[in-house]
Amino acid sequence: MGAPALLWPLLLPPLLLVLFGQPPGTSAQDQVCSVNKPVVQIKENSSISEPLLNISVSDGLHVTLGSGSTPSTFKIVGNQLFLIVTPDYEENSMLEAVLECKRGNEVVTALFVPVIILDINDNPPKFPFTTKEYSVSEDTRVGTVVIPGTELAAEDPDKDDTLYYTLQEVTPNASSFFSLAGLTNPALTLSRTLDFYKNQKMTFRLLAQDTWNADSTEPSHTATATLIVNVLPADLRTPWFLPCSFSDGYFCIQAQYHGVVPTGLLLSSPLILSPGPIYAVDGDQGINRPIIYSIMAGNTDDTFIIDEKSGNLTMSKSIPSPMTFTLLVRADQDDMVRYSVTQAVVEARDVSGNPLQFSQSLYHGTVVLGSEAGTAVKDRTSPSENLRIQAQYSDFPDLNSDITYRITNSSDFRMDKDVMLTNETMKEIGIFYVQVEATGTVTNDTATTVVEIQVSEQEAPSTGEGAMGDHKFSTVDMAVLGGVLGALLLLALIGLVILIHKHYRHRFNCCCKGKAKVPPPQNSYDNLTFLPDHKASWSSTSNPQPQPDPEPSQPPSGSHSPLSSSPTPPSSAPPSPELRASGSPKTVQAGDSPSAVKSILTKERRPEGEGGYKAVWFGKDIREDADVVVLNEPTADMASASATESEGSDDDEPDQKKGLHLGADIDHTYI
Repeated sequence: MGAPALLWPLLLPPLLLVLFGQPPGTSAQDQVCSVNKPVVQIKENSSISEPLLNISVSDGLHVTLGSGSTPSTFKIVGNQLFLIVTPDYEENSMLEAVLECKRGNEVVTALFVPVIILDINDNPPKFPFTTKEYSVSEDTRVGTVVIPGTELAAEDPDKDDTLYYTLQEVTPNASSFFSLAGLTNPALTLSRTLDFYKNQKMTFRLLAQDTWNADSTEPSHTATATLIVNVLPADLRTPWFLPCSFSDGYFCIQAQYHGVVPTGLLLSSPLILSPGPIYAVDGDQGINRPIIYSIMAGNTDDTFIIDEKSGNLTMSKSIPSPMTFTLLVRADQDDMVRYSVTQAVVEARDVSGNPLQFSQSLYHGTVVLGSEAGTAVKDRTSPSENLRIQAQYSDFPDLNSDITYRITNSSDFRMDKDVMLTNETMKEIGIFYVQVEATGTVTNDTATTVVEIQVSEQEAPSTGEGAMGDHKFSTVDMAVLGGVLGALLLLALIGLVILIHKHYRHRFNCCCKGKAKVPPPQNSYDNLTFLPDHKASWSSTSNPQPQPDPEPSQPPSGSHSPLSSSPTPPSSAPPSPELRASGSPKTVQAGDSPSAVKSILTKERRPEGEGGYKAVWFGKDIREDADVVVLNEPTADMASASATESEGSDDDEPDQKKGLHLGADIDHTYI
């Protein structure tokens, strides 16, 4: 397929003229042998049953294939030349048939007939690899050819074909970083700056096609291969002090450190800093070069020393007076190419204002009876955890690591750092009170606390086989138990109903319509407020809080008063805010004479549905500062009671004459 194959028909006649010195089929040859086609053209992969050409032979001559013919390709049947194979352009682009005209065995003349094989698109392209993996540094400049086209080009057996390439992304958004140099040039080119922390590996599918338009009627073939691009980290970032906040992945806001040390004391261990110890990492974590630490400035009198490998800050001498050190700490990569700087502020303060102290004045511990020596005392609030007894300096965390503990008043227990252990087997149930003393080894300060340790029996498991022991219960046993419990519950309900009916039946009676009038009792009382205990029932209209009962005073000899003969009510209702006047309250006492109480029976009816009258009682000497107490008599218990006029009542109130009986539906209110 292509231009070279089409030039053969034009070039062949001059070539034959050079070889034979005269045009084919002329002069003497015309009198011996001749062919009707000097050149034959056929397409590859063609199966041809027709003869390629006809041969004209003079009398007395015959035609055979010469040894110069393409082997096993042609045959002569009669005076016709046939092709006996399927031609393949990729194997042989031209076949040659040598026709020898013979008289007997003598060759009179020979004809050379070329058979040109025309190329067609019958082969797909093929990549020299299935998967190709390539690495590129993240600092590669945009526009750089990452993989040359010669390494990615596909091969097409159809030598005259032109291949067209397409890059398809497998990793999302990968095509925004790479592209091909051209439609027919598969060189991979960087289109965008790489970031090792965002895309460390990208996968593509490379497509080769031997036609421009795959949808055309012309045969089209494709080939695919996989490209994997690994992004390598480059040394682009400085060391980062941790913790830090990131801005864009290349820079971070450096952490600053703060610490407090006591004046006049030399701390041997590394300083405790906030938010943590001095620590930096290589910003290019894919490279992760080691870091070297140093103090650049602020280290007055070389008071502090920093470990160049760990970054731990320690004191080389004590600080006599309060002051502040602002240290500039530098972190270098070990190749000394990049570095970062941060601040470490260390304050020296007087420790006298911050004593050593325990967080609790009393700790609660527990230990199981029978525990052997060396058993840790557990925290009573969290029995699964050891009880930890810790003292500290709230403002000097560096001093908290140099505190020792000991027990001062008991040999039954001992301290292992901040954990208490038994010193002997716990043989008896009881409670121990143990005093623990903490001592700061740097400051020699002490603090004490008390630990209450309860020695108790071990609790039995609440569930599982251990809780049930060896007792096994059948279904019948459980059914019997359920029946007994049900019967007991029924009896309890019956008793509750009887109790409610006995004590609260009057409440149900008062709510029923058409209730019968209760006949008045034979005995009458001067004041229904003071009924006998078995009939009196008190309820407060304002739900007052219980108040202590006052001591009842003895009435004068010979006087008759219902106040002196009746029991003191169990509680008294507080005065209503509307009726209470300012000033000191005044109440009627039990020792007052009957004339001190005045009865007034109001004619005011209750609202609809609340039958009866209201009886209001006032003290004789009522002033503005008197207390007013309203007591409602329950309707049921006192329904059968009759009220009579007290000895101190006025004659001008005929409804309250002696012998007046109040019905069960009449309510009585006393003030």
